[in-house]
Amino acid sequence: AKLQGFGTTIFAEMSALATATDSVNLGQGFPDTDGPREVLDAAIGAINSGLNQYPPGLGLPVLRQAIADHQQRFYGLTYDVDTEVLVTAGATEALAGALLGLLDTGDEVVLFEPMYDSYQACIALAGAVAKPVTLRPPAYGFDVDELRAAITPKTKLILVNTPHNPTGKVLDRAELQLIADLAVEHDLIVLTDEVYEHLVFDGIDHVPLATLPGMRDRVLSISSGGKTFNTTGWKIGWLCGPPELVTAAKTAKQFLTYVNGGPFQVGIARGLAMDESFFHGVAANLQARRDQLMPGLEAAGFLVYPTQGTYFVTVDIRPVRADGDGMAFCRELPHRCGVVAIPNEVFYMNRHEGRHLVRFAFCKRPEVIDQAVERLQRLAG
Repeated sequence: AKLQGFGTTIFAEMSALATATDSVNLGQGFPDTDGPREVLDAAIGAINSGLNQYPPGLGLPVLRQAIADHQQRFYGLTYDVDTEVLVTAGATEALAGALLGLLDTGDEVVLFEPMYDSYQACIALAGAVAKPVTLRPPAYGFDVDELRAAITPKTKLILVNTPHNPTGKVLDRAELQLIADLAVEHDLIVLTDEVYEHLVFDGIDHVPLATLPGMRDRVLSISSGGKTFNTTGWKIGWLCGPPELVTAAKTAKQFLTYVNGGPFQVGIARGLAMDESFFHGVAANLQARRDQLMPGLEAAGFLVYPTQGTYFVTVDIRPVRADGDGMAFCRELPHRCGVVAIPNEVFYMNRHEGRHLVRFAFCKRPEVIDQAVERLQRLAG
């Protein structure tokens, strides 16, 4: 009953449709190129050296140290590798472990919609209640009064995703400070999903909420290696935070996967230690792909909204489909022009808010994006 209404994900449906119609898949957000050779070779070396059994429950020491070093190097945050860092099966398991470990039946979670689809499901599994605050285009800012009104005596935590999937919004320091102030005022935990932390464009900075004054010990920060190192199939994620919050997440996490991906943990540890030029290069490459796709979407007739980070750009389909039915549009698009996208309504609890919006992924090779743009011109014709 807790999962009533949570069927097969739209990503599975659209990826199957892409295969069946031989379409360009700009739906599910995964790259179509491998990550850095050094990262892949480190994992291969770990396999060849016999590191193929269960890693420690907290994660391999080499990765936990690399995560702590990364947080210090990029953000000035210091974490104890033995009590404040936990390796997980991707960020999705980190989210599940944190939500299952921290929430009791009837607790409320304030979060922003549109949202990554696992949030609502994990909150439901915990027996808790999701209270969405809607981000609206084009700026995808939030109304602080609406955020304040969503907080009740039952609120346990605020869940924040920045850089934000699916909108590409990067919350700035002032917006994060408003969230921090409310968390302190109401003594709330903040759970942050920062998997796109290095995929930020136009010189904008990603600011971890844990770096704001007074927030380090009430924030549980989640990230992963999949997006940064093009290793989404490895499913290596982590969370960092004060010992009591990490322990709560670990208590639930140990009964989910227990552990995973020992040799892949070595690879991600190698990646996190790479020179800063690598991280800048990843963002620059994706920004170029964004700037390649967006004019093509505009030429196809869509209203295209700005994106400051992640893999994604959102469009309003109403200029090319008057009824604004994004779900029907995405199901028809592969047959009409051989391109797959994702209807944004699946990211909303208030589905009408995203009914007319569609998400395209640009984490693809330039020639693939060119092919998609060429096919989308059929809509304008």
